[in-house]
Amino acid sequence: MANVAIKLAREKEALKGLGSNQNAVKYLKQDFEALKRQCLQSGTLFKDEEFPACPSVLGYRDLGPYSPKTQGIIWKRPPELVPNPQFIVGGATRTDICQGELGDCWLLAAIASLTLDQEILSRVVPKDQSFQKNYAGIFHFQFWQYGEWVDVVVDDRLPTKNGQLLFLHSEEGSEFWSALLEKAYAKLNGSYEALAGGSTVEGFEDFTGGISESYDLRKAPSDLYQIIQKALQAGSLLGCSIDITSAAETEAITSLKLVKGHAYSVTGAEEVNYRGRPEKLVRLRNPWGEVEWTGAWSDNAPQWNYIDPKQKAALDKQADDGEFWMSFSDFQRNFTRLEICNLTPDTLTSNHVHKWGMTLFNGNWRRGSTAGGCQNYPATYWTNPQFKIRLDEPDDDHTGSGSEPCCSILVGLMQKNRRRQKRMGEGLLSIGYSLYQLGNQTDVHLSRDFFLTNRPVARTDTYVNLREVSNRFHLAQGEYLIVPSTFEPFKDGDFCLRVFTEKEAKAQYVSFTPMCQKALSLCTQCIKAVA
Repeated sequence: MANVAIKLAREKEALKGLGSNQNAVKYLKQDFEALKRQCLQSGTLFKDEEFPACPSVLGYRDLGPYSPKTQGIIWKRPPELVPNPQFIVGGATRTDICQGELGDCWLLAAIASLTLDQEILSRVVPKDQSFQKNYAGIFHFQFWQYGEWVDVVVDDRLPTKNGQLLFLHSEEGSEFWSALLEKAYAKLNGSYEALAGGSTVEGFEDFTGGISESYDLRKAPSDLYQIIQKALQAGSLLGCSIDITSAAETEAITSLKLVKGHAYSVTGAEEVNYRGRPEKLVRLRNPWGEVEWTGAWSDNAPQWNYIDPKQKAALDKQADDGEFWMSFSDFQRNFTRLEICNLTPDTLTSNHVHKWGMTLFNGNWRRGSTAGGCQNYPATYWTNPQFKIRLDEPDDDHTGSGSEPCCSILVGLMQKNRRRQKRMGEGLLSIGYSLYQLGNQTDVHLSRDFFLTNRPVARTDTYVNLREVSNRFHLAQGEYLIVPSTFEPFKDGDFCLRVFTEKEAKAQYVSFTPMCQKALSLCTQCIKAVA
């Protein structure tokens, strides 16, 4: 009953706006403003008892108390390291992010991407933090966690060895925003060592609350250009790269001045009339600023002489330093991977972007009740949590393979808190989901018989041990059932299911009926008898 009461209280708070990025939840109930005020009044520097400057917060194995890597570590505040520490020097840039002794390059890449969008950066790294004005040794950062934003407080004691920061640091030695951001994220995940190994997408989602998609440009869908245009209209963040085949190719420059193994941002997509025919163009940005594409449609290419001067002037005006245009066909030929981070409706404040509709559910798999495994286990598969979504309104400009009206839907299934549980030896579960079209079924939990006679109309490509699996689908109007599951049955875990739609959709959790509860009880008894 206590868990139900807590859940109802959180839902009530969410209705009041708590958990939005304008009103983040205070992590561990630590109030930044109140704590800072207390320190200023008492003339003391903040010491965080929830994440103390001691060996336990470093790690548990490679960075455990008895590891040679953690011997000789001294925790110091920035004023003890440099004479004039700064929070941010000349704006946050990618050069502020240098890796230390921790294998969290995935996180550093995500932080580097943050610096390309100042609006999103300022949500994660609140402004008006300083080592000069009202300095009290306390800082705070905001992260998205499974449907809500949390505000994480840290003190500024950082692990050092031989007078140098041990982990993330800035190339500018007197700047500390990135090191403190890493510390706050380590606190959120239980320790610094918990950050070792991961996917950039994971960090990106925790910094934006978005759902990410990845496309292999060698096997891209036929409507990829339309996907890119819609993503840009929705304010999504897009990045692309050229895969490398060996470490020697890292940041190698091609004959047309593209950099291998290097992250570019996709910032625009426009169609022009070129010599009487339409030509699809994309605009890219190289964070380096000085190395730019020299092929067709580059800054001084002859192709620009054959389009309307007004359109040329408009496209020139849209490009900043480090940005360049190229044809979409050249883009697909030269780049190998495109990643899109689709943002939640509340991430961007601009009214000029077309925002996704988003529905979120939190759920769990529990051994003996709701951990049914995948379709390979028909005796228990039906016991998994079930969610229903109704798609009434098709996209404005999308049709399916038979030219019927179609609805774009992006489904993401994320397992919760597994990084925190690494300390206990828990790893990521293999997860996935399937969608089934519904006919005349009522709002009840469907039993085994339904799944024996109905096949999924859409599903994840495979079950995989990632924090989140996500896919984009184009579905006909109608009602669908979403069944998230682990690959094997009887695996305990908590999850967050998110559904992004271009148009508003109605979604709900499908609860067990008394008859299903009885069947589940019998199913559980049979499983126990076999075990």
